[in-house]
Amino acid sequence: MWIPALGRSGLRSLAVRTSGLLPKPLGVQDAGGRRWRCSKPDEVKSKDAGGIFKVPGHRPTPLDKKILVWGGRYKKQEDIPEILSYEVVDAAKSKVRVKFAGLMMLMTIVGCVVMVISGKRAAGRHESLASYNLEKKARLREEALKEETAKPQ
Repeated sequence: MWIPALGRSGLRSLAVRTSGLLPKPLGVQDAGGRRWRCSKPDEVKSKDAGGIFKVPGHRPTPLDKKILVWGGRYKKQEDIPEILSYEVVDAAKSKVRVKFAGLMMLMTIVGCVVMVISGKRAAGRHESLASYNLEKKARLREEALKEETAKPQ
């Protein structure tokens, strides 16, 4: 009763793959459990090749060392070991990134407050961009008029 319902809903093929309870549709071959895996054969690595043991870690650059100090992980650059784990460096970078973002937000807020204060002071002195532009245009007209009167002579 539920097999035809699965066939209509499109879940029949999923049920065929996941359980052996349903009969397989015609034309579907058993892939031997490798249907969803990579088709490449597993490579066999020989251990007698004298493999090089590599310590999982990271050799910090001078910038990484500064970040580790700024992040508060180490007190001085001399205290930083020659090889660190990637997690330590990544955590320090994340901490510095958060500090930098907070600093940028603080600087943006301070800049906005300074601009509001300077704008209010300028409004108190009756300074505005419109009056500044009108004065500039009047000055340029006067200079152009003086140049015109000076040319015929």
